Amino acid sequence: METNNLLHNANIIMHVIFGSTALALGLIALLSQKGNKLHKKSGKLFLWCLIVVIITGLIGVFIFNRNTFLLVITADSAYLGFSGYRVLKNKSNKLKLLDVFVAILTLMSVSYFLYCFKSIGMIWSPIIIYSTVGYLLFIITYDFLRYLVPKSKYKNLWLYEHILKMVSAFSAILSAFSGTVFEDYQPYSQFLPSTLCMVIAIGFIIYYAKKNKSIKR
Repeated sequence: METNNLLHNANIIMHVIFGSTALALGLIALLSQKGNKLHKKSGKLFLWCLIVVIITGLIGVFIFNRNTFLLVITADSAYLGFSGYRVLKNKSNKLKLLDVFVAILTLMSVSYFLYCFKSIGMIWSPIIIYSTVGYLLFIITYDFLRYLVPKSKYKNLWLYEHILKMVSAFSAILSAFSGTVFEDYQPYSQFLPSTLCMVIAIGFIIYYAKKNKSIKR
């Protein structure tokens, strides 16, 4: 039992350290000039830290039997980070089996949570649970529907997707962090950071949409 507690505490420490590092790197990526060396480097390191956060989160759920809702938070940040990276790498909406597989795997994870939902109860605020699950399902649905968009009209959509998904991945970690640290102020300590990040993402999308439009002229 004592060894189990030590391993659990070690897993929590790793989760917190890499989660905090991911937040710092994500902030650097947001503030740095898009496309330059600092932005690319901080973005890649953010994804590596995100991978560790995801692994330690899954260990907490399946090995140490922590709150099952952490599975949704983990799936949310994992899928957004993965999809945001893939769209930047491919820069097209050509169907890739890896993308479809990960989307289906994420849907299975969310379905598992919904199946267990009644037994775990409302541990977190309903607004956080429903908005997190709903947003993740919305993104996955979009990712399937975008294959129907003609390639000639897809063009700069990959850029807007990348912005939205990577900022959303950062938002998931930030909300989980602030919700844990400022637990007494839930649900505001969770949905306010998410709202702020969504405004930032929309602002970036509008800026680059106008920029691309002016270049065409």
